[in-house]
Amino acid sequence: MGMTNLLPLALGLVIFSFSITSMLVVPFINLLYKLKLKRRREAPKKGKVPLFDKLHDVKAGTPIGGGILIVVLVSLIFLLIFPIASHMGVLIRSAYNFRIELFVLLFTFISFGLLGFLDDIVKIFGKGKAGQRPLGVAFGLTRSQKSLLQVVLALIISSVMYFKLGIQLIHIPLLGLNLNLGYWYIPFASFVIIAFSNAYNITDGLDGLATGLLMICLIAFGIIAGGNLDTPLAVFITIWTGSIIAFLYFNTWPARIFLGDTGALSFGATLAVIGLLTGSVFALLVIGGIYVIEVTSSAVQIFGWKYLKRPILPLAPLHNTFLARGWEEPKIVTRAWLAGIMLAIFGLWLATI
Repeated sequence: MGMTNLLPLALGLVIFSFSITSMLVVPFINLLYKLKLKRRREAPKKGKVPLFDKLHDVKAGTPIGGGILIVVLVSLIFLLIFPIASHMGVLIRSAYNFRIELFVLLFTFISFGLLGFLDDIVKIFGKGKAGQRPLGVAFGLTRSQKSLLQVVLALIISSVMYFKLGIQLIHIPLLGLNLNLGYWYIPFASFVIIAFSNAYNITDGLDGLATGLLMICLIAFGIIAGGNLDTPLAVFITIWTGSIIAFLYFNTWPARIFLGDTGALSFGATLAVIGLLTGSVFALLVIGGIYVIEVTSSAVQIFGWKYLKRPILPLAPLHNTFLARGWEEPKIVTRAWLAGIMLAIFGLWLATI
């Protein structure tokens, strides 16, 4: 099956996934209200209110859990559609053992989603902990708890890719080099997965910001997967894209629903795995460049607090700096999307040379 023949299937799956998600998202929002899965106020009840809380506590009361809906729907549709497409004569092509590839995709998508779900539950119903961030109260799993679970999951995924799929090469565009990492591929891939999982989570701070950027990234990687004739990956990306577009309608400012960590941790890790499976790690860094910038800005801020005993940015991550300086939220998001589109075009160019 060439890319021309794959295109009608891909477009049909985007429409199908979009339609299913669109029909279910409003009832799901109402369900979240009934279950009281809503964003809570994070400002301390006494004393000085941190700048972050001044800017973001207006969002308190908005349902959290859109990631639950998307992870469940995309997984079910993928598990249903893929066998049907195979029996209908759609040629399944992949550079890997497609069953192992399916396992890697779904295990990443679901396992990081479960980790995020656990964090969401603790964050919503648990007791806040003082001292986790400057002048504020933190909710959810501790940084060490979350990091440990992320490392375990990432090592499992990376080991499967190395031992079962035989992936160990890293393509370096422009130089035209293929670097064989050998066993070092496992820690390298694990780092990429964890980094993007956290980067997406950090970026998911403004209405529609992370989700809109993900839509752009998925379209770019859908083109890459189609060009590689990787049917399982292309099918998964198109189903995911349709669901994301439907969700984005309700996630743009002012958002009626948030992803929560269920979606944020899952989506970032899965985007990284897609980049690794397509052999486009450097393209991933460019296509997902806004995520990279956001997580880097948070790292810079942590460095400032830890070693300089003062913040380097007015507020981290970077989108909060713009917000603190008076930029309107929709303007920040729209300009980030535009930058994301250009980065995606540049990343696609890198993936083709």
